[in-house]
Amino acid sequence: MIPQLRSITVVCALGAALAACGTGDPAGSVRQTPAKSPVPASRPPVLTPGPGGLTPVFAHGPRTLGKTVALTFDADMTADEGPRAAAGEHFDNPDLIGTLRRLKVPATIFMTGRWADEYPTEARSLGHDPQFEVANHSYSHYAFTSDCYGLPTVDPGKMRSDVERAYASLHNAGVPHALPYFRFPGGCYDQRALRALSGLGVTAVQWDVVSGDAFATDADAVTRQVLDGVKPGSVVVMHCTRSAAPTTERVVRAVVPELRKRGYRFVKVSELIGETSGHR
Repeated sequence: MIPQLRSITVVCALGAALAACGTGDPAGSVRQTPAKSPVPASRPPVLTPGPGGLTPVFAHGPRTLGKTVALTFDADMTADEGPRAAAGEHFDNPDLIGTLRRLKVPATIFMTGRWADEYPTEARSLGHDPQFEVANHSYSHYAFTSDCYGLPTVDPGKMRSDVERAYASLHNAGVPHALPYFRFPGGCYDQRALRALSGLGVTAVQWDVVSGDAFATDADAVTRQVLDGVKPGSVVVMHCTRSAAPTTERVVRAVVPELRKRGYRFVKVSELIGETSGHR
Protein backbone atom coordinates (compact mmCIF):
# COMPACT_ATOMS: atom_id res chain seq x y z
CA MET A 1 0.00 0.00 0.00
CA ILE A 2 1.38 3.36 -1.04
CA PRO A 3 0.35 6.16 1.37
CA GLN A 4 -1.01 9.35 -0.17
CA LEU A 5 0.34 12.80 0.64
CA ARG A 6 -1.81 14.74 3.11
CA SER A 7 -1.76 18.53 3.07
CA ILE A 8 -1.85 21.05 5.95
CA THR A 9 -1.36 18.80 8.99
CA VAL A 10 1.04 15.99 8.25
CA VAL A 11 2.66 14.85 5.02
CA CYS A 12 3.94 11.30 5.09
CA ALA A 13 4.94 8.99 2.33
CA LEU A 14 7.49 6.40 3.34
CA GLY A 15 8.23 3.64 5.76
CA ALA A 16 10.42 4.32 8.72
CA ALA A 17 13.46 2.11 8.74
CA LEU A 18 14.60 3.02 5.25
CA ALA A 19 18.25 2.83 4.52
CA ALA A 20 21.12 4.32 2.71
CA CYS A 21 23.56 5.02 -0.05
CA GLY A 22 27.18 4.24 -0.65
CA THR A 23 29.70 4.62 -3.38
CA GLY A 24 31.58 2.37 -5.69
CA ASP A 25 34.44 4.85 -5.94
CA PRO A 26 35.53 5.75 -2.39
CA ALA A 27 38.08 8.45 -1.67
CA GLY A 28 40.10 9.16 1.44
CA SER A 29 38.20 10.69 4.33
CA VAL A 30 39.03 14.24 5.33
CA ARG A 31 38.06 15.69 8.72
CA GLN A 32 37.18 19.35 8.74
CA THR A 33 35.65 21.84 11.12
CA PRO A 34 31.83 21.86 11.31
CA ALA A 35 29.95 23.99 8.82
CA LYS A 36 28.34 27.11 10.23
CA SER A 37 25.82 27.47 7.42
CA PRO A 38 24.10 24.99 5.08
CA VAL A 39 24.32 27.43 2.18
CA PRO A 40 27.51 27.16 0.07
CA ALA A 41 29.11 30.20 -1.53
CA SER A 42 27.51 29.44 -4.92
CA ARG A 43 24.05 30.00 -3.44
CA PRO A 44 21.97 27.18 -4.96
CA PRO A 45 18.34 28.06 -5.66
CA VAL A 46 15.79 27.88 -2.85
CA LEU A 47 12.10 28.67 -2.66
CA THR A 48 10.85 31.86 -1.04
CA PRO A 49 9.77 31.31 2.58
CA GLY A 50 6.09 31.43 3.40
CA PRO A 51 4.30 33.90 5.69
CA GLY A 52 6.34 34.69 8.77
CA GLY A 53 9.40 33.05 7.23
CA LEU A 54 7.78 29.60 7.22
CA THR A 55 9.99 26.93 5.65
CA PRO A 56 8.89 26.43 2.02
CA VAL A 57 8.05 22.97 0.66
CA PHE A 58 8.93 21.68 -2.82
CA ALA A 59 7.36 18.56 -4.33
CA HIS A 60 8.03 18.73 -8.09
CA GLY A 61 9.23 21.03 -10.82
CA PRO A 62 7.25 22.78 -13.57
CA ARG A 63 5.20 20.51 -15.81
CA THR A 64 5.59 22.72 -18.88
CA LEU A 65 9.35 23.20 -19.24
CA GLY A 66 10.28 19.92 -20.89
CA LYS A 67 10.66 16.30 -19.86
CA THR A 68 12.94 16.50 -16.83
CA VAL A 69 12.96 14.13 -13.85
CA ALA A 70 15.03 14.04 -10.66
CA LEU A 71 15.97 10.75 -9.03
CA THR A 72 16.55 11.18 -5.30
CA PHE A 73 17.97 8.63 -2.87
CA ASP A 74 17.62 8.74 0.89
CA ALA A 75 20.75 7.71 2.78
CA ASP A 76 18.94 6.69 5.95
CA MET A 77 20.52 5.57 9.16
CA THR A 78 18.71 6.12 12.42
CA ALA A 79 20.73 7.31 15.41
CA ASP A 80 20.18 4.08 17.36
CA GLU A 81 21.18 1.70 14.52
CA GLY A 82 24.90 1.73 15.29
CA PRO A 83 24.83 -1.76 16.85
CA ARG A 84 23.23 -3.15 13.70
CA ALA A 85 25.97 -1.63 11.57
CA ALA A 86 28.61 -2.98 13.95
CA ALA A 87 27.04 -6.43 13.58
CA GLY A 88 27.50 -6.29 9.82
CA GLU A 89 24.30 -4.76 8.43
CA HIS A 90 25.05 -2.57 5.41
CA PHE A 91 23.35 0.81 5.23
CA ASP A 92 25.24 1.67 2.04
CA ASN A 93 24.96 0.41 -1.54
CA PRO A 94 28.14 0.82 -3.62
CA ASP A 95 26.65 -1.12 -6.54
CA LEU A 96 23.81 1.36 -6.92
CA ILE A 97 26.09 4.39 -6.90
CA GLY A 98 28.38 2.62 -9.36
CA THR A 99 25.42 2.01 -11.67
CA LEU A 100 24.36 5.67 -11.51
CA ARG A 101 27.91 6.65 -12.41
CA ARG A 102 28.10 4.16 -15.26
CA LEU A 103 24.75 5.34 -16.67
CA LYS A 104 25.76 9.00 -16.14
CA VAL A 105 22.62 9.78 -14.17
CA PRO A 106 22.83 12.87 -11.95
CA ALA A 107 21.09 12.42 -8.61
CA THR A 108 20.38 14.10 -5.29
CA ILE A 109 21.31 12.21 -2.12
CA PHE A 110 19.49 13.11 1.09
CA MET A 111 21.91 11.97 3.77
CA THR A 112 21.46 11.66 7.52
CA GLY A 113 24.27 12.88 9.73
CA ARG A 114 24.40 9.50 11.45
CA TRP A 115 24.99 7.85 8.07
CA ALA A 116 27.83 10.29 7.30
CA ASP A 117 29.37 9.45 10.68
CA GLU A 118 29.24 5.74 9.81
CA TYR A 119 30.42 6.04 6.19
CA PRO A 120 32.62 9.16 5.93
CA THR A 121 34.57 7.79 2.95
CA GLU A 122 31.39 7.24 0.93
CA ALA A 123 29.97 10.59 2.04
CA ARG A 124 33.11 12.42 0.96
CA SER A 125 33.20 10.65 -2.41
CA LEU A 126 29.60 11.60 -3.14
CA GLY A 127 30.16 15.14 -1.94
CA HIS A 128 33.12 15.62 -4.28
CA ASP A 129 31.51 14.03 -7.34
CA PRO A 130 29.84 16.68 -9.56
CA GLN A 131 27.38 14.07 -10.77
CA PHE A 132 25.72 14.15 -7.34
CA GLU A 133 24.50 16.73 -4.88
CA VAL A 134 24.20 15.97 -1.17
CA ALA A 135 21.42 17.41 0.97
CA ASN A 136 20.22 17.10 4.58
CA HIS A 137 17.98 14.29 5.87
CA SER A 138 18.33 15.15 9.60
CA TYR A 139 20.98 13.81 11.94
CA SER A 140 18.98 11.15 13.75
CA HIS A 141 16.32 10.10 11.22
CA TYR A 142 13.81 10.55 14.03
CA ALA A 143 10.39 11.84 13.00
CA PHE A 144 9.42 15.50 13.15
CA THR A 145 5.79 14.55 13.85
CA SER A 146 4.10 11.91 15.96
CA ASP A 147 2.79 8.71 14.39
CA CYS A 148 5.30 8.56 11.54
CA TYR A 149 5.72 4.89 10.65
CA GLY A 150 6.91 3.96 14.13
CA LEU A 151 9.95 6.24 14.08
CA PRO A 152 11.09 7.74 17.38
CA THR A 153 10.26 11.44 17.49
CA VAL A 154 12.44 14.52 17.84
CA ASP A 155 11.53 16.87 20.65
CA PRO A 156 10.11 20.05 19.08
CA GLY A 157 12.77 22.10 20.85
CA LYS A 158 15.52 20.01 19.22
CA MET A 159 14.30 19.92 15.62
CA ARG A 160 16.46 22.81 14.50
CA SER A 161 19.56 21.54 16.28
CA ASP A 162 19.06 18.07 14.75
CA VAL A 163 19.23 19.60 11.26
CA GLU A 164 22.23 21.75 12.20
CA ARG A 165 24.00 18.71 13.65
CA ALA A 166 23.46 16.86 10.38
CA TYR A 167 25.13 19.65 8.42
CA ALA A 168 28.08 19.52 10.82
CA SER A 169 28.42 15.74 10.36
CA LEU A 170 28.28 16.04 6.57
CA HIS A 171 30.97 18.70 6.64
CA ASN A 172 33.14 16.69 9.05
CA ALA A 173 32.87 13.68 6.74
CA GLY A 174 34.28 15.77 3.89
CA VAL A 175 31.14 16.92 2.06
CA PRO A 176 32.25 20.44 1.08
CA HIS A 177 28.92 21.97 0.08
CA ALA A 178 25.82 20.22 1.43
CA LEU A 179 22.86 21.92 -0.20
CA PRO A 180 20.21 23.96 1.65
CA TYR A 181 17.60 21.28 1.02
CA PHE A 182 16.06 19.20 3.78
CA ARG A 183 13.96 16.04 3.58
CA PHE A 184 11.89 15.15 6.63
CA PRO A 185 12.44 11.60 7.92
CA GLY A 186 9.59 9.45 6.67
CA GLY A 187 8.40 12.46 4.68
CA CYS A 188 6.36 13.51 7.72
CA TYR A 189 5.91 17.16 8.64
CA ASP A 190 3.38 19.63 9.97
CA GLN A 191 3.17 23.37 10.52
CA ARG A 192 5.03 23.12 13.82
CA ALA A 193 7.95 21.36 12.12
CA LEU A 194 8.04 23.93 9.32
CA ARG A 195 8.07 26.74 11.89
CA ALA A 196 10.86 25.05 13.85
CA LEU A 197 13.13 25.19 10.79
CA SER A 198 12.25 28.76 9.85
CA GLY A 199 15.34 30.91 9.53
CA LEU A 200 17.67 28.05 8.56
CA GLY A 201 17.37 28.99 4.91
CA VAL A 202 16.39 25.50 3.78
CA THR A 203 13.74 24.34 1.36
CA ALA A 204 11.93 21.17 2.44
CA VAL A 205 12.00 18.70 -0.44
CA GLN A 206 9.24 16.12 -0.83
CA TRP A 207 8.35 14.22 -4.04
CA ASP A 208 5.49 13.35 -6.35
CA VAL A 209 6.53 9.78 -7.25
CA VAL A 210 6.87 7.14 -4.53
CA SER A 211 8.97 4.32 -5.97
CA GLY A 212 7.95 1.76 -3.36
CA ASP A 213 11.48 0.36 -3.27
CA ALA A 214 11.75 0.25 0.53
CA PHE A 215 11.72 -3.40 1.62
CA ALA A 216 10.53 -4.41 -1.86
CA THR A 217 11.54 -7.76 -3.32
CA ASP A 218 9.86 -7.42 -6.73
CA ALA A 219 12.02 -5.14 -8.88
CA ASP A 220 9.57 -5.31 -11.77
CA ALA A 221 6.73 -3.99 -9.62
CA VAL A 222 8.85 -1.07 -8.39
CA THR A 223 9.94 -0.32 -11.95
CA ARG A 224 6.32 -0.22 -13.15
CA GLN A 225 5.33 2.06 -10.29
CA VAL A 226 8.07 4.56 -11.15
CA LEU A 227 7.39 4.50 -14.89
CA ASP A 228 3.64 4.88 -14.35
CA GLY A 229 4.12 7.83 -12.00
CA VAL A 230 6.73 10.01 -13.72
CA LYS A 231 5.58 13.26 -15.32
CA PRO A 232 7.61 16.25 -16.53
CA GLY A 233 9.27 17.83 -13.51
CA SER A 234 8.81 14.79 -11.27
CA VAL A 235 10.86 14.06 -8.15
CA VAL A 236 11.19 10.31 -7.51
CA VAL A 237 12.01 9.12 -3.99
CA MET A 238 14.13 5.98 -3.75
CA HIS A 239 16.57 4.40 -1.30
CA CYS A 240 19.83 2.54 -1.54
CA THR A 241 20.85 -0.05 1.00
CA ARG A 242 21.77 -3.65 0.68
CA SER A 243 19.50 -4.63 3.56
CA ALA A 244 16.30 -2.58 3.34
CA ALA A 245 15.99 -1.73 -0.36
CA PRO A 246 17.56 -4.67 -2.18
CA THR A 247 15.91 -4.12 -5.58
CA THR A 248 16.84 -0.48 -6.19
CA GLU A 249 19.94 -1.03 -8.32
CA ARG A 250 18.00 -3.33 -10.65
CA VAL A 251 15.16 -0.80 -10.80
CA VAL A 252 17.55 1.97 -11.83
CA ARG A 253 18.99 -0.21 -14.59
CA ALA A 254 15.48 -0.71 -15.96
CA VAL A 255 14.01 2.75 -15.38
CA VAL A 256 16.83 4.90 -16.76
CA PRO A 257 16.95 3.58 -20.35
CA GLU A 258 13.15 3.47 -20.57
CA LEU A 259 12.69 7.07 -19.42
CA ARG A 260 15.43 8.19 -21.78
CA LYS A 261 13.62 6.37 -24.59
CA ARG A 262 10.53 8.38 -23.64
CA GLY A 263 12.50 11.60 -24.01
CA TYR A 264 13.24 12.37 -20.35
CA ARG A 265 16.38 14.10 -19.17
CA PHE A 266 17.71 13.37 -15.68
CA VAL A 267 18.50 16.38 -13.50
CA LYS A 268 19.28 17.20 -9.90
CA VAL A 269 16.71 18.65 -7.54
CA SER A 270 18.52 21.99 -7.61
CA GLU A 271 17.72 22.40 -11.32
CA LEU A 272 14.02 21.77 -10.74
CA ILE A 273 13.94 24.21 -7.83
CA GLY A 274 15.72 26.79 -9.96
CA GLU A 275 13.12 26.37 -12.71
CA THR A 276 10.30 26.61 -10.17
CA SER A 277 11.60 29.74 -8.48
CA GLY A 278 12.11 31.37 -11.86
CA HIS A 279 8.63 30.55 -13.18
CA ARG A 280 6.22 31.20 -10.32
